[in-house]
Amino acid sequence: MVARRPLEAKIGVRAPDPQPWVQIVSGCYNGYIINLILNGMENQNFLERHKTAVIVIGIIVVVLLWGVSSYNSFVRGGEQITAQWAQVENQYQRRFDLIPNIVSTVKGVAKQEQEVFGAIAEARTRYSGATTANAKAQAATQLEAGLGRLLVIAEQYPALQSSGAYRDLIVSLEGTENRISVERMKYNDLVRIFDTNVKTFPTSIVAKLFGVTERAYFDIPTGNQINPQVQF
Repeated sequence: MVARRPLEAKIGVRAPDPQPWVQIVSGCYNGYIINLILNGMENQNFLERHKTAVIVIGIIVVVLLWGVSSYNSFVRGGEQITAQWAQVENQYQRRFDLIPNIVSTVKGVAKQEQEVFGAIAEARTRYSGATTANAKAQAATQLEAGLGRLLVIAEQYPALQSSGAYRDLIVSLEGTENRISVERMKYNDLVRIFDTNVKTFPTSIVAKLFGVTERAYFDIPTGNQINPQVQF
């Protein structure tokens, strides 16, 4: 005698056998779950077996990404310095355009000051022939000294101070000097940030690897700074 199922015993009717497709779907689902469990165990075992290698590879990737980021920051900093130096040069060009007229005006009453005139002419020549920002900064410093001496000499000639043409030139020079001072300060701020990254750890390591060197400040000695004054 065949034993009845619980449902059959309860209601006295034999429950129908599951459809074949139900058995197939149920078997596939169970097999899928089992595969997921087995694969998860395999992956977990792989990570556990190679934990040290995974950590080392992760550290290497992080270091490489940091190195690339640091190098790119040096590139961006160098481009910003170059762009700011162009602004400094624009203001120096304005000054150079004024200098010949100022020299000519002073020569009219102070022909004996040939040494000063020669120093200014030499500095202008050096600046025009300079090919790097550092070389141009040195030539500009020499020009600052020569032009400062020229203005001191001009103060000794009352006739020159009373000249309207000379006063107009000095007013223009004063405005140009103010703009030069502002642009030079911006330039030095960028150089300071750049040089700090070159010298400090750990970005100094990247700088040495890629041959990045410090940039020179554009400082004018206090005694050479030009402070044109207009006397009426």
